[in-house]
Amino acid sequence: MRSIYALFFAAIAANAALNDPCKAACTSGVCISTSSCSSSGGTSHTGFCPNDPANIKCCTKPLCGSASSRTLVPVGTLSRVGLCPGPPTFKCCLPGKPKSSSKSCGPTAVNVATVSLIKGFESFVPKPYLDPVGLETVGYGHLCKRPGCKEVPFSFPMTEAQATTLLQSDIAPAAACISADIVDTVNLNENQYGALVSWAFNIGCGNSRGSTLINRLNKGEDPNAVATDELPKWRKAGGKVLPGLVTRRNSEVSFFKRPSSVLSHPPSC
Repeated sequence: MRSIYALFFAAIAANAALNDPCKAACTSGVCISTSSCSSSGGTSHTGFCPNDPANIKCCTKPLCGSASSRTLVPVGTLSRVGLCPGPPTFKCCLPGKPKSSSKSCGPTAVNVATVSLIKGFESFVPKPYLDPVGLETVGYGHLCKRPGCKEVPFSFPMTEAQATTLLQSDIAPAAACISADIVDTVNLNENQYGALVSWAFNIGCGNSRGSTLINRLNKGEDPNAVATDELPKWRKAGGKVLPGLVTRRNSEVSFFKRPSSVLSHPPSC
């Protein structure tokens, strides 16, 4: 059986028909009506869909015509909506593994910048104290599970190095939640992934799992738009808006939008 890419390039070589792939000025596209192309933010090119009516032209959209992606009707591969011209069924096929292939892998470890981000939000506290909503906390935001934080394997006051070790242990469950709750067709770079782990670490896996943010990502919406819309909503604790949480969410949004070519989700073995 020929691969998807073989079929794709074979279609380009032939005279393209309506909704078939095409190629204009070295950019991959799809043969659709000029009105559909314009409404989706694409650019129409004459002469690349010769067997179709005059209003059917090769429509390209640079983000999906890059060397790392292909325009096609999705057939179970990794895809991203909003990058390709045409109807909603046309998506951008992205490099990566299908959903079933990465669930045997553990969650991707967050990068150093994410650990620093969380440290900046939590601050270092060497011995247990009550946070703004009355929860016993120690180190870099470790929420104590037993009175006096007796589960912590260090004596108090802790050193910053000990608190960092404890923090890395605490981050792991949040990373596992984000990795498990977001489908593998959603591609996140290391900073997008780290911002969501920071958020889940702060609000708890139960809250992140049932959130509109996760739901929208899993529906294929643009990650940057979703993060911009949804992260700032998580600014309350004890029913009150806390300035510290407003600042934290804004910082997570900024961190989420920081470019990176390193893919952290879906995880790879």
